[in-house]
Amino acid sequence: TMARSEGLLVLENFIAGKFVPCSSYLDSYNPSTGDVYCRVPDSGKEEVEAAVKAAKAAFPIWSSKSPLERSRILNKLADLIEHDLEAFAQAESKDQGKTITFARTVDIPRAVYNFRFFASSILHHTTECTEMASVGCVHYTSRAPVGVAGLISPWNLPLYLLTWKIAPAIACGNTVVAKPSEMTSVTAWMMCKLLEKAGVPHGVVNVVFGTGTKAGEALVCHPDVPLISFTGSTLTAQRITEKSAPHCKRLSLELGGKNPAIVFDDADLSQCIPTTLRSSFANQGEICLCTSRIFVQRGIYSEFLKRFVAEAKKWKVGNPSDPTVDVGALISKEHLEKVRSYVKKAQAEGARVLCGEGVDSLALPTGNQKGYFMLPTVIAEVKDESCCMQEEIFGPVTCVVAFDTEDEVIERANGVKYGLAATVWSSNVGRVHRVARRLQSGLVWTNCWLIRDLNLPFGGMKASGIGREGAKDSYEFFTEVKTITIKH
Repeated sequence: TMARSEGLLVLENFIAGKFVPCSSYLDSYNPSTGDVYCRVPDSGKEEVEAAVKAAKAAFPIWSSKSPLERSRILNKLADLIEHDLEAFAQAESKDQGKTITFARTVDIPRAVYNFRFFASSILHHTTECTEMASVGCVHYTSRAPVGVAGLISPWNLPLYLLTWKIAPAIACGNTVVAKPSEMTSVTAWMMCKLLEKAGVPHGVVNVVFGTGTKAGEALVCHPDVPLISFTGSTLTAQRITEKSAPHCKRLSLELGGKNPAIVFDDADLSQCIPTTLRSSFANQGEICLCTSRIFVQRGIYSEFLKRFVAEAKKWKVGNPSDPTVDVGALISKEHLEKVRSYVKKAQAEGARVLCGEGVDSLALPTGNQKGYFMLPTVIAEVKDESCCMQEEIFGPVTCVVAFDTEDEVIERANGVKYGLAATVWSSNVGRVHRVARRLQSGLVWTNCWLIRDLNLPFGGMKASGIGREGAKDSYEFFTEVKTITIKH
């Protein structure tokens, strides 16, 4: 009641179709002002236990529904979110710090599409059948949902990445216990309010709010949760792997990236520069697919750098709810400090910061002085061994370096522990195919960025993760396959 009297939004866990208060709460900040703006349940073992129990109880009925029945419910949920698109976008922008424009055009439309996509794809999966006439046998496969799915989603694209997990999980007939990031829980809570209206039976989708160390760990360690889908840091994923090993859980882990863009001297810079600015700085650089290492062939290096920096300086940083703003606030004070520390390290190593942090002054509107803002920052002359070229910074910072030959740039691009996404800029079709084949990367975009067909596999190599998600891939992850042999 005290929190309510402060006029703050107070979230509650959603378990077995009801909102349930929690015994303790965490503060969640509005990143653009630095003020506390909502209270999030600080759930632990007890709450997770109740949610898993509800999910287990709902499983028999939900899993026995036909794909068409589940599909109708997913489509209805998509319609309800779309109907409230503006309210969801406003909440996402306020809670996460991203610009209202990005939330309106990317986050919420994609969350809606996630439900529509899996509502459709679930109707089109077929199973295999083979015959062995010589021994009079027919073999076929059958797929069944696994059970309770534990879904843990991050703070950078809150509803977008949560629904990318919930949609395939429930489309396949599983029930769900989801744990969004404690820093960005509002849109998940808003979605819970629509579940009953969409026809989602009680207990099919349960949402428990809280930290990774308490709520997340309880979910990962729960013996009745056979499957975990996680998006977040490689460090957390190592912990999840260790904790889930005794239970032999199946894991899908989508982790960090240190994604290269390779710009050959025959690239069309009129396309390359605006797209590479977006791939470096969109959503404040807080996307696992963002470009943070730009390799430019020596012949066009100085021209690229001049044009790239000039355009980066035009990006407007400020109040996320202002539709003319390009860059919003970073997620937290701690995260902003961490991102800034990388720029300081680069300077200490003798790299040149060409624009942004510590070079240009940042003028913020009156109400946003205490927010967690940072200018798009471009660093040149960074050594490949530098932590700025090796570690995921996850902010509006990108490093630009020169290269000479194709072989050299492939080796350097592959020379990090990550392997999530890469972009290649060239008008030579043969080169594009050659380079794409040799890059150790789960996704390679050529002359574009972030164009996704949800049918196709999404995921990373090396420290960027385990497993793939997409139409067929998610279906395989969220179901158990059985081979049945009949002798006739």
